[in-house]
Amino acid sequence: MLDGEAVIWSGGRLDFEALQRRLVASKAGLAGMVRELPASYVAFDLLAVAGHDIREVVWSRRRELLEELARTWVPPLNLSPTTTDRELAEEWFRNLPSTGVEGLMIKGSEQAFEASRIWLKVKRRNNLDVVVAAVTGSIGRPSTVVVGLPMYGRLRIVGRSSVLSAAMSRNLGRYLRRPVGNHPWPEEIPATWLDRFSKDREPVRLTLVEPIVVEVSADVAWSDRAFRHSVRVLRARPDLDPADVTIPEKLEPPLP
Repeated sequence: MLDGEAVIWSGGRLDFEALQRRLVASKAGLAGMVRELPASYVAFDLLAVAGHDIREVVWSRRRELLEELARTWVPPLNLSPTTTDRELAEEWFRNLPSTGVEGLMIKGSEQAFEASRIWLKVKRRNNLDVVVAAVTGSIGRPSTVVVGLPMYGRLRIVGRSSVLSAAMSRNLGRYLRRPVGNHPWPEEIPATWLDRFSKDREPVRLTLVEPIVVEVSADVAWSDRAFRHSVRVLRARPDLDPADVTIPEKLEPPLP
């Protein structure tokens, strides 16, 4: 029994969107989808072998057994890389996000599988400036902010923040104002605009504000036109003009 993950590689990077399309494909269209978007399996850990539960066995020994099992594997079966070399791990942490890998999982060599709750998952995050043109909650005490970036000649919603702390909510409330003139966003949007896998059929009511610039921290989970995960608000940037915000090159969307 393996612990691992199904992935799809496309253009030299992990394609989360393609994997989601495979997962929700109809029975009639699945065969064509399998041919169009072949998936691979990456094994991280070994939980049982030859009918024996080895979750209590330490990680270093489980890895040895996994490598022995994987010796004859060929794609689409793959073994995840691992290292005890800190410099190599730091190199992976710097370079692998460009392939869609979000970060590193750090395990103790003497830990059993049950210790997974104390494994350390380190995600690569980047700071960037975005435009906030709406919030949930009130203008004076927003609960979350809705963020946008310029795409295709307009300000497009690309995600929202995690719930703001009381201090951050008060701080941002100092800079938020009711919108003046035409606004780029509607007052109600489908829930999938903020969470593309949301099953909520009710629209999300936005509190529109005059656009301001906010610096956020975001992980590398970007799906063509939006952040897959919530961003963290770091600070307001009243010194910057929303019109000067540009989309980072690495987040450039595909041509419409």
